[in-house]
Amino acid sequence: MRTLKYLLIKEFKQIFRNKAIIGIIMVMPMIQLLILPHAANYEVKNINLVVVDNDHSTYSRNLVSNITGSGYFQLTGNCQSFKQAFSEIEADKADLVLEIPANFEKDLIREQSQSLFIAVNAINGTKANLGASYLSRIIREYNNTLRAELLSVDKPASSRAIEITTANWFNPGLDYKSYMVPGILAILVTMVGGFLTALNIVKEKEVGTIEQINVTPIRKSQFILGKLIPFWILGNVVFTIGLTLSWLIYGIVPQGSLFVIYAFIAVYLVAILGFGLLVSTYSETQQQAMFIMFFFMMMFILLSGLFTSIDSMPGWAKALAHINPVTYIIEVFRMVILKGSGLKDILPQIAVISVGAVLLNTWAVRNYRKTV
Repeated sequence: MRTLKYLLIKEFKQIFRNKAIIGIIMVMPMIQLLILPHAANYEVKNINLVVVDNDHSTYSRNLVSNITGSGYFQLTGNCQSFKQAFSEIEADKADLVLEIPANFEKDLIREQSQSLFIAVNAINGTKANLGASYLSRIIREYNNTLRAELLSVDKPASSRAIEITTANWFNPGLDYKSYMVPGILAILVTMVGGFLTALNIVKEKEVGTIEQINVTPIRKSQFILGKLIPFWILGNVVFTIGLTLSWLIYGIVPQGSLFVIYAFIAVYLVAILGFGLLVSTYSETQQQAMFIMFFFMMMFILLSGLFTSIDSMPGWAKALAHINPVTYIIEVFRMVILKGSGLKDILPQIAVISVGAVLLNTWAVRNYRKTV
């Protein structure tokens, strides 16, 4: 314990002498939480719409008014022909074209049916799919409103309506930031813990201090613990800063217990720090360590379910996601912060991360070659 104490003193002195690390710890959470929840947003709005109204009736005007009043679309032009509207898509000035046929109102009243044509700029597949879906939904709602009005006029005594009441659990306002912030906190803890530890041993190799340590009677396990514990503490500090900023900026307060969150982080940091130390034992320079960690971090983030649902991934990607530690911390943060899940609910995730922590740190200790 005395040897470990002096190793920890040495590591903390090195950390606090490095102003860049202090800046990363203090500034990075603030910048990420200020920018990323606004930028990483799949709520598609301000979709450019061009309308070709061949009817110019009350019904067609009301339909266009409902579409533009939804908040998702902005009307960029009224064209006289579809050819003219399509040129707007070709010039990337429009995302969707809605063509309303002639006699739209007349045929709708007489024949009780009518067709609309929607042309979609599908270069951006996500925006095209959501934009067309939003537009189709607004048209269906408008159609239901017209049918209800016509029904009430023709058969007022026999008309019946089904009322639907909805309740949004865990995120009542359907706020995308509430969904993204727990995931960003998870990425923040992962990046700080993983990158800093990956560079730590490599830095000792580059400056030559590793040779001085190798000639001392320090055990490999003591050396690894001396590298792991300071960044374990810093990882908790970074998460606390991020959680505080989430409350101050977005008003996000964990619905579950803080003890449950920190209990999981305690285990998770051991795993991710072990992975960083493992990378550092295989790297000879900081540049090598940075490239290796960057590769794995990209894989971890994209396969974690932060941006896209794991259920929508192919089978091989799901298998990779299930061995990805970031998948579990994002899942746990959303469960505890948004749903208020307890320790019993996250025991499966803790078990998986615990196994990973043991394997990675054992591998790191064995792979560190201490030569005299």
